Amino acid sequence: MLRSLMLLALLVLSPLASALNVVATTTNMAMLSAAVGGEHASVTVLAPPDRDTHYLELRPNMMVALRRADLLVSVGAELEVGWLPPAIQGAGNRRLNPGQPGYFEAAAQVELIDQVPDANRSMGDVHPMGNPHVYMDPVRMADIARTLAEHMGRIEPEHAEVFRANAQAFAERMEALLKRLAARLDTPPGVLLYHKDADYLMRRLDVPVLGYLEPVPGVPPTGRHLNALASELRGREGVMIANPWQSRRGPDFIGRELGFPVHVLPTNVPVGGDVADYEALLEQWVDAATP
Repeated sequence: MLRSLMLLALLVLSPLASALNVVATTTNMAMLSAAVGGEHASVTVLAPPDRDTHYLELRPNMMVALRRADLLVSVGAELEVGWLPPAIQGAGNRRLNPGQPGYFEAAAQVELIDQVPDANRSMGDVHPMGNPHVYMDPVRMADIARTLAEHMGRIEPEHAEVFRANAQAFAERMEALLKRLAARLDTPPGVLLYHKDADYLMRRLDVPVLGYLEPVPGVPPTGRHLNALASELRGREGVMIANPWQSRRGPDFIGRELGFPVHVLPTNVPVGGDVADYEALLEQWVDAATP
């Protein structure tokens, strides 16, 4: 973790002076921005990949990075709502305000699943606009890359064709990746997820989702909920997948009670990760879903 934080600091403090200065909220968005921007973009990232992006603490270096940015690339759909709006306000960079040329939301470019317009607090940490974890779907990421290329091209028209070509190259890699992922699956028994962060990938590949450890999004699993899941799924085959920042108590209980293999997997590439790292990330999830 210390190494990740050191790399993060270096990336924030050392943008290339001559390139489009892009600030990405997550490492997946930084990967995509770098893939599309290529040599004409210098990308910094705000959130380390080993933290829950829903609940980051606002830090001064975020506002420093945003203050001098030309473009902010966020996941959107209120994933970063707890810390990004005050960071933008604190930076005082009007180009990054929502609706301005320097603001880009990935989730706003594609159709979202699980839209709940009438969400209320009893439903947990539900995102009314839909599930924000679009970065787990290579098809949606290809679509986002194309719209990001057009967005970058409006800021730097002299490089617009390069951005489009880079986005097309990324889309072609995602198309090939999807075929590889589908080929790796052999009648998956189904996955039990801690949070609804891999739903896009599972739906894309027709992997059954058996349930979630969180009784409602953002609420840690209770003993009552875990026991209900164990009773419901007893006798079935399946796989338990959680994220590194989540408690192991619930996943380990499921492993003991149901005999499910327990995997702890990231949802973001490492700091400085490239397209190959993103491909490896999704391959890791698919391999885990096929015991």
